Amino acid sequence: MSGTNNDGYLEGQILIAMPSMGDSRFERSVIYLCAHSAEGAMGIVLNQPADEVTFSDLLAQLDILPEGELIQLPDESQPLTVHKGGPVETGRGFVLHSGDYFINDSTLAIDSDICLTATVEILKAMAEGRGPKHALLALGYAGWAPGQLETEIQRNGWLTCPADPGIVFDPDLERKYDLALQKIGIDPRLLSGEAGNA
Repeated sequence: MSGTNNDGYLEGQILIAMPSMGDSRFERSVIYLCAHSAEGAMGIVLNQPADEVTFSDLLAQLDILPEGELIQLPDESQPLTVHKGGPVETGRGFVLHSGDYFINDSTLAIDSDICLTATVEILKAMAEGRGPKHALLALGYAGWAPGQLETEIQRNGWLTCPADPGIVFDPDLERKYDLALQKIGIDPRLLSGEAGNA
């Protein structure tokens, strides 16, 4: 099930940071919401690279592959960028991926096209060319306490748009923000930092 569910929660939606956000960590961020309930929310930032670490570095650090060993990745997943998924648990890896890969008791199917797995097994499968067709690897996540995300949305900090695997898995991080805004009919050049109330 994707989109806003009957309870008004936004699990499976994309959040788009507005200029009025006021938190530099999320400036021009596009976030996929993996979970949203009365207990809070959790999402993965889709458009911030973790410049200091590569997929090869990560595999070597986790002893998945010896340093220097050639990694056989499917052509469509090259190059695999490691993302900054958010400021919470930055040492923990999360993989958003297409629904063609599933590990029982480890993979969370958020909707039919997008799943989340946070185990070393998926990294091994990706390194060996057995992983999902589309994947986004992130270190850390964005988290909100109960009611916090709703308050930020009411204060014009975020816009939401339907999830689109084309945006989630687009390798061009620079254009994800504009693509998400265009999906809901907003010209990015017309945004200002001023929020108004009707």
